[in-house]
Amino acid sequence: MAIKGYKAFNEDMTNRYGEFFEEGKIYSVPFDPVFGVQGKGFHFCERLEDTLRFFPGMDENIHIAQVTCLGSYVKRNDEFYEYFDMYSTNKIRIDHILSRKEIIEMCLKMPTPRLIRFIQGFRLTQEEIDFIRSVFGREVAIEKALSYYQEGDKNAFVIPSKQKLKSTMK
Repeated sequence: MAIKGYKAFNEDMTNRYGEFFEEGKIYSVPFDPVFGVQGKGFHFCERLEDTLRFFPGMDENIHIAQVTCLGSYVKRNDEFYEYFDMYSTNKIRIDHILSRKEIIEMCLKMPTPRLIRFIQGFRLTQEEIDFIRSVFGREVAIEKALSYYQEGDKNAFVIPSKQKLKSTMK
């Protein structure tokens, strides 16, 4: 059974080790996959937003591709940080490099906790921020995540003191 997932790349479509990848091609290594920093194989995640744990989407322009695992694999869950369904495989196909528009459209279909994880890890343009706001309206958790992570509002998660609440209620 082939497993579908997502893999992030640098802006030039290289991985962290400088290997270049192309859409539509299959890549393989001649050993059993191992997961982790010292791992061997091609790492990918079942969820798009989880790829941002491995690539700094807030600091760099990155690409995210849909991939298919075609070989043997190992699976890892990190329950402490709530990252699940992460894999390493010895054979992977790069099915499709997602456009920013496709990424945003996919994220709009995510449950709120997953969308917030995406907002925390992927630098959005102001137009994209405004679009997400227009879709989710007044959903407090998403608004706070956008304000804090995307716009740098360090007070987004601050709870107003009782004194401030009383003065705003007058």
